[in-house]
Amino acid sequence: MRKTSLLLGLLALVVPGAFAHEARPAYLELRQTGAETYDVLWKVPALGETLRLGLYVVLPAGCANVSEPRATMVDDAYTERWAVTCPGGLTGGMIHIEGLRATTTDVLVRLGHLDGSKQVTRLTPSAPSFMVEAAPRAIQVARTYLELGVEHILGGIDHLLFVLALLILVKGARRLIATITAFTVAHSLTLAGASLGLLHVPGPPVEAAIALSIVFVAAEIVHSGQGSPGLTEKYPWVVAFTFGLLHGFGFAGALNQVGLPQSAIPVALLFFNVGVELGQLFFIAFVFAVIALTRPVARRTGISHPAWTWRVAPYAIGSVAAFWVIQRIAAF
Repeated sequence: MRKTSLLLGLLALVVPGAFAHEARPAYLELRQTGAETYDVLWKVPALGETLRLGLYVVLPAGCANVSEPRATMVDDAYTERWAVTCPGGLTGGMIHIEGLRATTTDVLVRLGHLDGSKQVTRLTPSAPSFMVEAAPRAIQVARTYLELGVEHILGGIDHLLFVLALLILVKGARRLIATITAFTVAHSLTLAGASLGLLHVPGPPVEAAIALSIVFVAAEIVHSGQGSPGLTEKYPWVVAFTFGLLHGFGFAGALNQVGLPQSAIPVALLFFNVGVELGQLFFIAFVFAVIALTRPVARRTGISHPAWTWRVAPYAIGSVAAFWVIQRIAAF
């Protein structure tokens, strides 16, 4: 279990992030209701019970409010809803988020046109404005959803812990490649099916089951270390494929919050999935880089670990995942 010991430092970085407050993006939705009218939804992360992040929507010159903003503070988010009229429509106009440059927050923007097409983009402190287009270009859709896929997997601690547990347990390059491939194929299938409306599974039970899958694999690591290899070690691709179906529903839940542009559904879905895979491969490469860098150091310095240290990783992973199971079931 030498590989497990070398991953302890990596685990110390990953696990605390599971309890840290997640950096939440702001969200702007504009839905066209007429030739020149739009409904606006503006959601900003809250700072405590009464304060909010200082971000403000600046629409093109000439736009005017049809109704006064209705504000609510729910679930750690400040939300405003109102209606605007913009002579000639928003197409060709520039929308700016005032105050974004002074933050480290992103803003996810979704604009729905009357014809059903959608423009989805991500604004950052270095690029706080965007131009409204009549129809989103395929390259813009591809770039936006690729970034969303990468960010989702790298920000999804539960998915990364599952992959990390597989890396600890599965031995041999061929078996590991087969296992990761099975996981990828499985979550790609359910991601596509759920995103296209072909499969319907309630979100909260899926999230609890994802956490339970991590507990299962962590327990398998313990059994393997005690000389009793379980199902995952014997048939890792079977377990990876089965639980990959669950994780795909989790990815779909995140994608459904953003939505798919009706004029470019295949492109958006494909590149979101590609982004997830790139993020996953980046994480796997990072894990092996940690192993490659720490193993020679351990050999040169003669550092040895007590026999029990191999248990730290699976128990840490399993404890975090068990906490998630209880937390997510309690939220039903």
